This record gives sequence, structure tokens and C-alpha cells, in this order.
Amino acid sequence: MRQTRRKMRAELRQMNRPMTRKRSISGVLLPLALLIVGAYFTFAAVQGDFGLFSRIQVDAEAEELRIELAQLQSQTQRMEILTRRLSDEFLDLDLLDEQAREILGYVRADEIVIP
Repeated sequence: MRQTRRKMRAELRQMNRPMTRKRSISGVLLPLALLIVGAYFTFAAVQGDFGLFSRIQVDAEAEELRIELAQLQSQTQRMEILTRRLSDEFLDLDLLDEQAREILGYVRADEIVIP
């Protein structure tokens, strides 16, 4: 009985001792590897080919192209109107006279040209 008490006391002393834990290499490497992988994906999400900065640049370029498209559409519309006004179906004599004077340099006989 005395031996069992002694054994119990020895076990209690060991239980009351502060527990020290040895760190293994895998216990350090795994969190470090996860941190590195997380940092890589964060960097790629911000600065990669399809990242946040690229998205902002593409949006700005798209806006510039929309503005250019609107300008080209208005020029095309203006040219279509002028073409229609000079067509066989609809002849605008004032526009024809204006074009002949501007492009060919025509002048009426009763006009005086001042250079």
C-alpha cells in the first residue's frame, strides 16, 4: 500500500509540473507554408495579369474607347446625312453648290473673288 501511495504521489507531482512541449519542424513549416501561399495569392489578386490594378486599367481603357466610339458614330452619321443629301434620290442644290465652290473652286459670273 505504501508503494502504491508513493507511486500515486509521484504521478501527481508529474501532473502538477508545467508541461513543456517540443515543437516539431512540421509544426513550424506548415503555418509558414500557408502564410507564403496566402501572400502569393494576395499579391496575384492585386497585381497579377487579372488582378485589381489590371482591372482598373482595362476599365479606364474601355471608357476611352466608348468615347472614341461615340465620336466615330457621330462622324459616320454626319457623313451619311451628307451622302444622302448629295444622292440621286434627294438632291440638295445648296449643298451641291457649296461643294462645287469649295472643292472645284467654281465661282458664278456675277461674283467678285477677293483673295
